[in-house]
Amino acid sequence: MKKKIIATLAATMAVGATCAFAANPFVDVPTDSWAYKSVVELADAGIIQGVDGSYFQGDRNITRYEAAEMTAKAMAHMDKASVEQRALINKLADEYADELNSLGVRVANLEKKVGNVKLTGDARIRFQHQNGNDDYRNDHSWDYRVRVRANAQVNDRTTVTYGISTGDLNFGDNGAASGADDDNGNTFTDDAKVDYNFGGDHWNLSVGRTDTYILGGDNAYGFQYGDVFDRAELKYTSDHFAATAGYGKFKEGYAADDPDAEVEGNGLLGVKTGYGELEGFFGGGRAAGSAVGVYYNDFSGGAKGFKADDLWGAYASLNLGKWNAFANYEKISNDVTDDPEVWIGKLTYGSADSETRGTWDAWVEYINSDRGALLGGATNSWRDDSVLDNVKSWGVGIDYTLAKNVVLTAAQTFATEAKHGSDDPDEFTDVEINFFF
Repeated sequence: MKKKIIATLAATMAVGATCAFAANPFVDVPTDSWAYKSVVELADAGIIQGVDGSYFQGDRNITRYEAAEMTAKAMAHMDKASVEQRALINKLADEYADELNSLGVRVANLEKKVGNVKLTGDARIRFQHQNGNDDYRNDHSWDYRVRVRANAQVNDRTTVTYGISTGDLNFGDNGAASGADDDNGNTFTDDAKVDYNFGGDHWNLSVGRTDTYILGGDNAYGFQYGDVFDRAELKYTSDHFAATAGYGKFKEGYAADDPDAEVEGNGLLGVKTGYGELEGFFGGGRAAGSAVGVYYNDFSGGAKGFKADDLWGAYASLNLGKWNAFANYEKISNDVTDDPEVWIGKLTYGSADSETRGTWDAWVEYINSDRGALLGGATNSWRDDSVLDNVKSWGVGIDYTLAKNVVLTAAQTFATEAKHGSDDPDEFTDVEINFFF
């Protein structure tokens, strides 16, 4: 084991030029040993210290903790390594992550000291069904999406993120696999931003494209919009308070003058907004999960005929052990549909942790939405538009972690009623499996 670790570290560290004349610190490593040059270089770089400072003891198997310590020191020298060499050191860091954490050496903190790139992503297979809705017939009831993210830590304060997505591609009978001959579209950039953290890690400036923008921030329901958004955003966060201000443009969904839109004039595509949010965290601070918040969006631009002027909203989330109670309210300034409102409530038991097999949660939610309250068309909700706008509707669902990084979600509406002047919509079913990597 020791021979393997030493050989790997020696191959990855670019220290030879700086220690060509370093003295051999170990009396048991002869000059004609195969490991002589590597051992001297690694000792001079401070990566290995030997036993009692004088003996290398090359025939002794090292422990995983000793290997972790050597790996941590190599990570601290990665500014001297090439891209390929960094990749090898990162593999060692992954292998000994538990030992590094046990020793009080956080891998994430070490990585922040140097430039590195990580690839992450997710894939989803989804089934949706609603009687009487032509969008959910035969293979069109099934769709899939794949997203890939590259996260580059430029320095200890700056992060660059780039991501691509296939969008939601269905298995339609006549649909092209590439999406070129239907409405699905091709793979596109859904994440491209730079984040700069400063002010004692309390302030963050983010500029560019984000894949998910929720009116009201991360803690709101995401009734209006949960898709691609180009913006510049400044956020202050502490354990008990957060404030956000930004300006941007919605890049997905339908346009306000789209004749296929269910509610004419409510499409957010191309609309600009200035927005702000204030949040307070209680019951143990931000990590405890209990919070209240208020937010505002001032809309402008977009396609001709866009109706909304501004939007006010508030939310509250109360975390009580295994239970969480959530409420969200929004009101839109809209001269055409008489300032529509929406009320949302949700009660959740348990928590499905994607890292832990067998964890689960179950929930029930209620939505009371006036006609014209839905602006987007591309929301963060699991529901179809037809059971989000102009309805009183209940929903129930469960999330279950089938295996590490594999989560099953199943949800169903019930007791759905139209509020104003139309037939009651049919109930809606959503079942999906999400894979994280």
